Amino acid sequence: MRFTHAAATAALAALLTAASPSVTAAPHATPPRAAAAPGQVCFWSEPGMMGHAWCYGPPGYAEAENGTQRHAYSFESRVNGSVYAISYGPGGGCFHREIRRDDYDENWTAWAKKLDGVSDSTMGCEQG
Repeated sequence: MRFTHAAATAALAALLTAASPSVTAAPHATPPRAAAAPGQVCFWSEPGMMGHAWCYGPPGYAEAENGTQRHAYSFESRVNGSVYAISYGPGGGCFHREIRRDDYDENWTAWAKKLDGVSDSTMGCEQG
């Protein structure tokens, strides 16, 4: 009996499916989170440190990126000392939230829709 390549491929696929019917691929699975590296604070777009990630390392100020600006639902800090989450208000003022070394939150609902950027100083913003 002679098999074509297409027939052999189809037979192999049927055999593998029959041998392991409980194995399915998740169409939108998020890969396991990567931990913040020493000297960085990382933010994720989803709770549980999942989704898109963006990390900041001092010094200075940086705007949040990669889908985390105003959409940071979890974070982890491995910065030596403190950094400050910064949020700009509609009237031109701003607020900060201190993030300390080893601070983390897997469901950061209080600031999830506020994060605009991160700084190594309060930048003169009110605590908020």
